[in-house]
Amino acid sequence: MYAGTTIGNKSGQLIGVHQRIDRVARKHLQPLIKSSLQFPRIARILHFEGNNGPDGVKRKSPSIDEPWHFINPDNPTDTAILEMIRDHQVNLAEALMSHNEERAAFEAAWMAHAIVDGLTPAHHYPLADKIEELFGKPHHERSSVREKNIIKGLNRRDTLSKNWQYWGKHGVFMNHFMFEFGVATAIVGKDFGKITIGQKQIDELRKDGFEKTFHQLLKKVVALQTYESYALKGWNRGLAKKIRLELIPLIVTAVVLGWYESIVIMEKTA
Repeated sequence: MYAGTTIGNKSGQLIGVHQRIDRVARKHLQPLIKSSLQFPRIARILHFEGNNGPDGVKRKSPSIDEPWHFINPDNPTDTAILEMIRDHQVNLAEALMSHNEERAAFEAAWMAHAIVDGLTPAHHYPLADKIEELFGKPHHERSSVREKNIIKGLNRRDTLSKNWQYWGKHGVFMNHFMFEFGVATAIVGKDFGKITIGQKQIDELRKDGFEKTFHQLLKKVVALQTYESYALKGWNRGLAKKIRLELIPLIVTAVVLGWYESIVIMEKTA
């Protein structure tokens, strides 16, 4: 999802989707936790978004060890993003136990970012496969800013063709960006749909773990067909309403339960 530009620390405060979701999720988490638990304040969490978040890293570094937040909903063996989320959950649990608020805020922010991207339709395959097909190499082998943004083809015509398929109108990246930016504008100044996280969901999370919860929410996201609708008809009021009232509440729920999983881990290891 769109988190604002990565040029400055203030970017994303107005129309950053990640930031908006984090704010709402933090409010919904508060009634679920003990008052004695020093879970990071939202201001601390948001410090590690935008320029200090995963998207900022992509601008500043080569692709080696960069967060790669894509998932194939149809492939149960595609667990890379879930493993990344799990690492953040374990690290957040450790930070909470040691009362390290800065580390806890970092882990909470980057975990939330991964969860949100994992449930963002524009991050679902075959997008990642198509990107690697056009560039002709895995994402982690693109070791410079130029290699991350300019595709080198077999010849001049091939170079122009592949870059148009990536950057041009209805290109792979442009469709991805315009969907996410459209989500950002669709939710500005408007309330999300109903978000209810009750004891039943907490009990199921404790019993089954976050991975199963994530996959259940992922299926619901896929069933909405929002990216397919956008690709076919572009943005319209009906799609914007579905995003705001149905998609975003599912994602907020996932972030809340993802954070809560760290509390479960902390309780088990304390």
